[in-house]
Amino acid sequence: MSDWLIYRGAGAPHDGIEHLPPPPPWRDFDGGPLVAPPAALDPSSERRLGVQHREASHHRPGETERELVNAALYLRRPLLVTGAPGSGKSTLAHSVAYELGLGRVLGWPVVSRSTLRDGLYDYDAIGRLQDLQIARADPAAADGATAADADPADEPGGGIGRYIRLGPLGTALLPAARPRVLLVDELDKSDIDLPNDLLNVLEEGEFRIPELERLAGSAPEVEVLSDDGARVTVRDGRVRCHAFPFIVLTSNGERDFPAPLLRRCIHLHIPAPDKERLAAMVRAHFGEGAAERYEAVIDRFLDREPGDVRAVDQLFNAIHLTQKAGWTDEDEEETRRRLTAELMRPLDRTR
Repeated sequence: MSDWLIYRGAGAPHDGIEHLPPPPPWRDFDGGPLVAPPAALDPSSERRLGVQHREASHHRPGETERELVNAALYLRRPLLVTGAPGSGKSTLAHSVAYELGLGRVLGWPVVSRSTLRDGLYDYDAIGRLQDLQIARADPAAADGATAADADPADEPGGGIGRYIRLGPLGTALLPAARPRVLLVDELDKSDIDLPNDLLNVLEEGEFRIPELERLAGSAPEVEVLSDDGARVTVRDGRVRCHAFPFIVLTSNGERDFPAPLLRRCIHLHIPAPDKERLAAMVRAHFGEGAAERYEAVIDRFLDREPGDVRAVDQLFNAIHLTQKAGWTDEDEEETRRRLTAELMRPLDRTR
């Protein structure tokens, strides 16, 4: 294993992130004040990696994947990951977070209606107005309320921080000692404007919250809620990162992206998994010996016409059903074969 690799793809946690060299001068950020470290890996990552079965070490990305992940870490650039559905694009983000101890993966599932603002923050102006009206209409109730229910107008900035919640991208850009991991899933599903809207944020590592900027004179520091559910301090209405986050942008290849976005990213294409990698994935989720026990199912998954699209989830479904149904008799063999074929039907075929 080359000494320069911070992420080794070995599936075992280690302190390699502590040895990450300083960023290039043009990618060195100085945001503050630093926020507390995030929570540990959540169940979503554990499910993807098979951590519950202590088999995460079977997830072994290829040499090119490891090298480009490390290039993104060294250069503080987003990683644009393309590949067919089920090829392991999003799993890569969870693998990096698990191995390097970077905590909970922030997830932003992109849809056709997603905007940059959705990823950065949400401001509940209507909720704030309603609370102000209620507090002012019944001062006696406000006087006897607890601190949590006090009149928001009495707080710095009129209590506006209660009504602002950072999105996954906004939380990833908070000033932290270690990079956060952000998964922007299926960017190719977005509106045509979103990739261009991301350019400045990804380049500058910061964004502004106009609602807080207008109050910077009277309330230079305001506490808001992060995507993690924690209270964090925003200074002068600006969020600027300290350690640029490890951002994984995934795409199924349904559209092309503008050259300015591609220039800001490291591009990794993950090919369809071969038999060796599929076997490793099966061991990760079904335990030692599973790949050998279900070799015929894996071979059936790989036996397809050129151009057919299948997702690894289909293979897992077929193996799980075979395992739990307990088909052992010769009379049940036809049932197993028929259902396996249906479960692993190519995704680009409707009949």
